[in-house]
Amino acid sequence: MNLLKTQLVERQKPKTINQNPPFGHVGSARAGDIFESRIELSLRGQHRPRRAGVCGMAQGGTESLVLAEQYEDDEIHDDYFWYAGHGGRDQKTGRQVSDQDFNARNQALARSRESGLPVRVYRRLPDGRYRYEGLWRVTDHTLGPGRSGFRVYRFRLEPWRAVPS
Repeated sequence: MNLLKTQLVERQKPKTINQNPPFGHVGSARAGDIFESRIELSLRGQHRPRRAGVCGMAQGGTESLVLAEQYEDDEIHDDYFWYAGHGGRDQKTGRQVSDQDFNARNQALARSRESGLPVRVYRRLPDGRYRYEGLWRVTDHTLGPGRSGFRVYRFRLEPWRAVPS
């Protein structure tokens, strides 16, 4: 079945809430794998939202996030990054235009810090495709003035390493 037909079939399926969200790798995907689009990420269950950068629920934590490298308060380094929380942005420009609140997506990121569960991270590449960066963990979060002066939640993520049992 080609991608367009798959999309049409997916639209016709009833929407359900996943009561057991997948934390960790999904299927055979591993760090370095390339995905052609956000739709492919969604259809393969890697990062289900087709627009939102955070996939998760306040009570369960964050399953996955997408680094689009388009937000002024993101700070990306080789061995860690600060991810600007959800909310307060202009839909067209992506600029911060108001304070963020502790909405469900920001709560999901905070919950991931508490639980220590891994978060799948995908990075948007210059050519519009997405690379799976592997599993990361939320190690810290802050709330303070961002570059535009509005209050922004920021979440620090570092590579996830399983703790031996």
